[in-house]
Amino acid sequence: MSKRRWRVLNMADISLFPDVFDALGPMAEIVTLEPDDQVLADRLPEFDAYFVSLHVRLTREIIERCPKLRVVVTPSTGLDHLDLDALEERGVTLLSLKYDAEFLDSITSTAEMAWALLLGAVRRLPWSFEAARRGEWARDRFRGSQLSGKTLGVLGYGRLGRIVAEYATGFRMRVIACDVRDVKPADGVEMVDYDTLLAESDVLSLHIHLTEENRGLIDADAFGKMKPTAWLINTSRGGIIDEGAFVEALASGQIAGAGVDVIEGEWREDLPNHPLIRYANEHENLLIAPHTGGVTYEAQLMTVERMIGKLKQFLEAQDD
Repeated sequence: MSKRRWRVLNMADISLFPDVFDALGPMAEIVTLEPDDQVLADRLPEFDAYFVSLHVRLTREIIERCPKLRVVVTPSTGLDHLDLDALEERGVTLLSLKYDAEFLDSITSTAEMAWALLLGAVRRLPWSFEAARRGEWARDRFRGSQLSGKTLGVLGYGRLGRIVAEYATGFRMRVIACDVRDVKPADGVEMVDYDTLLAESDVLSLHIHLTEENRGLIDADAFGKMKPTAWLINTSRGGIIDEGAFVEALASGQIAGAGVDVIEGEWREDLPNHPLIRYANEHENLLIAPHTGGVTYEAQLMTVERMIGKLKQFLEAQDD
C-alpha cells in the first residue's frame, strides 16, 4: 500500500534557497504562496501542514476552519504569531526552535542585531548618516556615548543574553544580568535582582520570551527606575514593553533613547500610524528595525533546514 502524500502550505520566504524542501522528497507536495492574511484563511483548509511566515498570524478563527491541519512548523523561538491554545485544543502538533538549545547556540544573528542597535543608537548613527548625506558635517550635534566603563544590563540570561554579555566584555563594559531562573553566570557577569538591573544599567537589553505574565513588563514604573541617561534595546518581542509608557519615557527624557527590532502589532496594516513609528519619524532617539534580527543568509538557511528536518521526522512517524 502506497504511503500518504502530505500537502504542505509554505509561506516562508525561500527565494534564496528554492530547493530546500526537496529534502522531503515524494512524501510531500509543497505549495508556496506569498504571506497574506486572507490567502492564509482561504487556502490553509486544503492542507495537512503549514510552514509559517512571521508576517501573518495564525489565528483561532483560521485554525478552526482547518480540519485537515495536523502540524504547524515555525522556524523561530518566539511563538506570539500563533494561537497556541487553539492549536492545542485542535490537536495540531507545533514544531518550533523554542527548546532546541544545542542547535540555537550556533545562531548568533539576533544577538549581533542587538549589538548593532546598541551601537547605532548610542552613537546616533542613523541620524548622523542622514545629515552627512545632506552635506551637514555636524560633529558636535551628533555627540554619542562611549561604552567602555558603562554597565550593560541583560534581562533574560539565556542563550542570547549570554552572547550579548560576551560582546559587552569585549567593549570593556561592566555586565549585570537578571533571570527568573537560578542560572550560573559566566566570569565577569553579576546576577542582580530586577530593580537593581533597572537602576544600574546604562544600557538595558531585553532577551526574554513574551508571555502573558510578562506582557507590558517594562512599564511606566520600570522606566521611572531607570537612569535618564540609559538606553533600552529590544530584540525580543514588542509586547514586553508598555508602548504608551515607552513613548512617554522617550519624549520626556526619562530615558535617553532606544533601539528596537520589534514592536507590538507588527501585523498591522496601518504601520505608519503605529505610535513608535510616528515618534521615530519626529525624534532622533529611537532607532527601529523591521524585525530583522534573525534575517541573515546563514541563520535563515540553517533554521529552515532544521525545521524541514523536524517536519520530515514528523511525517515519517505518521506513515509508520
